[in-house]
Amino acid sequence: MDTLTRMRAFVDVVEAEGFSAAGRRIGRSKALLSKYVRELEDELGALLINRTTRQFSLTEAGHTYYRRASELIREIDSLADEVRESSGDVRGRIKLSAARTFADAPVGQSLIDFAKDHPDIVLEIHLDDRFVDMVEEGFDLAIRISRLENSSLIARRLAPFGVKICASPQTIAAHGRPARPQDLSKLPCIVDTNGRWMSNWPFLGDSGETISVSVSGPIEVNSPMATRAAAVAGLGFAILPDFIAAPELDSGRLVAVLEDRALPGGGIFAVYPHRRYLPAKVRVLVDFLARWFKDHHDA
Repeated sequence: MDTLTRMRAFVDVVEAEGFSAAGRRIGRSKALLSKYVRELEDELGALLINRTTRQFSLTEAGHTYYRRASELIREIDSLADEVRESSGDVRGRIKLSAARTFADAPVGQSLIDFAKDHPDIVLEIHLDDRFVDMVEEGFDLAIRISRLENSSLIARRLAPFGVKICASPQTIAAHGRPARPQDLSKLPCIVDTNGRWMSNWPFLGDSGETISVSVSGPIEVNSPMATRAAAVAGLGFAILPDFIAAPELDSGRLVAVLEDRALPGGGIFAVYPHRRYLPAKVRVLVDFLARWFKDHHDA
């Protein structure tokens, strides 16, 4: 048995956080993966994984070996991808991170459309509203909705992103339309606790400076989709990503307010780690997403 096979088994086990989970993911038995990892440890003369019946943890040597081994495997896979790409055969698995907000919104259709068009590439999608450590956690690509500040990552802008302050026509009829951002502090607002601003909403002030308005209301929820539903139901004003608000704004069930006071938005980005070679399968996905967003700019 070669070292590369044992190394892959170890990386699979670490990324799946267990032998059984890794076995289910890659279609091999728990016993076989355990054998490969044990042989790797014997070859290295070091314990990599602490094994108990209930817990799974890496030793210090295991952490060190995982970081380098995962990088080496990605480089090897990238080389194979380059050869396949030259022959028109791009296949494999892409480990992708995206926010639940992205996947639940209409723009999430982009990933489904890619999977339909590229049946030889498996999308392993992890939905999480936190910013994952792409290198440490072994992600090939992340979709991020923000202003990017981390220079250790490479990003391609897929689409613009902004926010809308909106409410139902019934809410505006009952409480009035705010003339200035500060008016919202006296109006019922829906707080998305999963958003970066929570109950302190940012705006452009009277002189173009950035100001923060403290808001409150009858409901706080950690979901932009639930926030939108609450706004449509007439519970108050909401701050929503533009691609979440768009369908209800188009239908008239929500009305945008204070549009000249919204801060300039960031973007929707495809983000990947610095690597010598970008795997062909990842490049195919990024190019597809760029085309998809160009074709669906009103999504």
